[in-house]
Amino acid sequence: MSALRLVVFDVDGTLVDSQRTILESMRRAFEAVGVTQPTREDVLGIVGLSLDVAMAELAPDAPRETHHALADAYKSAYVDRRAREGTKLSSPFFPGARDTLMSLAAREDLLLGVATGKSRRGLDKLIAGHGLEGVFVTEQVADFHPSKPHPAMLEAALAETGVQAQEAVMIGDTSFDMDMARAAGIRGIGVGWGYHDAARLSAADRIIERFDDLPAALDDIWRRDT
Repeated sequence: MSALRLVVFDVDGTLVDSQRTILESMRRAFEAVGVTQPTREDVLGIVGLSLDVAMAELAPDAPRETHHALADAYKSAYVDRRAREGTKLSSPFFPGARDTLMSLAAREDLLLGVATGKSRRGLDKLIAGHGLEGVFVTEQVADFHPSKPHPAMLEAALAETGVQAQEAVMIGDTSFDMDMARAAGIRGIGVGWGYHDAARLSAADRIIERFDDLPAALDDIWRRDT
């Protein structure tokens, strides 16, 4: 059994609430490209997927070139809003997220990681904007992996840290996160404050409703193994 345990976090909808920025950026992207606007529910339903997969879901009848154009327009709109508002306003922490994250990062038995549909550049900007440098020892992004729920991100996180799957937990707000965890042989904790309803998190081992509940939920999961 590994001496260290790994806790991997999704970002949007789990650590930070970027809902306003995502919705506005999608609206501007679809407007710029001239494609029928998706509903709010449809947009929030694809958060966590890589952009190319997300755009194909939101505009299924459009050709691939249009999906690429939508993705480029979305990135441009997202960067513009972040530049105008700053990271702390465009992607604020959920209540309790920062304190819990710092508490877990201080534990000698835990390593923290990220598995996100964000690009490398987007994650770097978020980490710098929130002052999270050095918190995560493994950072898996959409640039180098298939979209969630493919397990590649978590498999890479395990390989980088040397932690066994049974000693790792994925924290996320979407079915993509929980399905990815299950595919990688990792347990999943779903969060009730994110972008997918709890009913969609059927692959989760448990669901928590407050960030403050996370440390106890982690300890309980691993206690059952002893």
